Amino acid sequence: MKNNFWTNKSVFITGHTGFKGSWLTLILKNLGANIYGYALNPITNPNFFDGLKLGNLLNNDLREDILDYKKLVKAITKAKPDILLHLAAQSSVLESYNNPASTVSTNVIGTVNVLEAVRKVKSIRSVIIVTTDKVYQNLEEGIPFKEDSKLGGHDIYSSSKATCEILTQSYIKSFFFDSRCNVATVRSGNCIGGGDWTKDRIIKDCAESFSKNKPLIIRNPNSTRPWQHVIEPLFGYLKLAEKLYLSKNKSFVGSWNFGPNRKNLKVLDLANIGKKIFKSKSRIIINKRSKKFYESKYLALNSKKAMDKLRWKIMLSNKLSLQFTFDWFKNFYKNKDKKYLIDFSIKQIEKYKKILLKNNINM
Repeated sequence: MKNNFWTNKSVFITGHTGFKGSWLTLILKNLGANIYGYALNPITNPNFFDGLKLGNLLNNDLREDILDYKKLVKAITKAKPDILLHLAAQSSVLESYNNPASTVSTNVIGTVNVLEAVRKVKSIRSVIIVTTDKVYQNLEEGIPFKEDSKLGGHDIYSSSKATCEILTQSYIKSFFFDSRCNVATVRSGNCIGGGDWTKDRIIKDCAESFSKNKPLIIRNPNSTRPWQHVIEPLFGYLKLAEKLYLSKNKSFVGSWNFGPNRKNLKVLDLANIGKKIFKSKSRIIINKRSKKFYESKYLALNSKKAMDKLRWKIMLSNKLSLQFTFDWFKNFYKNKDKKYLIDFSIKQIEKYKKILLKNNINM
């Protein structure tokens, strides 16, 4: 990204109070943007956004439902953003089994509401719709998915996000093909990082158990995932958003993968690394009876398109990504000072930017 591109850019974020939204808020503020947020209150306690009072960094911090179309259009119209990033979603696979209808409503209708609003607000020139690496039809063949791989979804969450992909591509072809506004969808791997207290997340469970030397119970220890620190795909999204904004053609429109180009890490290996970082005495217990619903054993993305066209790639190793993540949680449990934790988070962002510059990767 150009060093000054984001300075004073008006950016509208849906889902800004979530885990990814919190980190995105910090990154954009660090880059000098004016930020407008639209989301429900955080669903966990503790949580990153309200816990660290990140609302103070926004020009407007609206707590509304993405399903309320009139309020959404009013908020976006008033903000007059240059760029919109849509992150608001029900993002848990297990929760989608418990509440399938609300998952579909939030993810599918919510995305349609955003796209309809974008059609009405002419100031917007760049739109990023965030989906997931789980949008693909996973036949457990061990082959990384490309952007044009077949979409599917075994669970309700995955299929709802695959639907968002199909709908967005239809909107692009139907309404944005001759528009000044360029739209793309983005898919990343399993994002980890400080401040994620979402239920049923392995990182949260590790941090809570290891910080108190309590037993950690895990399911599917041999399942692998494309773990990546949340900072990495977010920088990719912003790089793509800039290209969409500046492009005079449709060459950056469409779907993009921002996943790790390295070997996946097993759940058990992740837990053992976390235990070592925390210097914890916790026992790791494998609960073979805990599995109630289907979960894929292997999942990986082919991100060659982003590497070739955006010069984006994963810079943090599995170990360093986990070091960033568990260091954040260690500092949280040791020091509850909000200002300190914000500064620590920004230091991690700055450290990542230095890694990019050291490797001659434009921000």
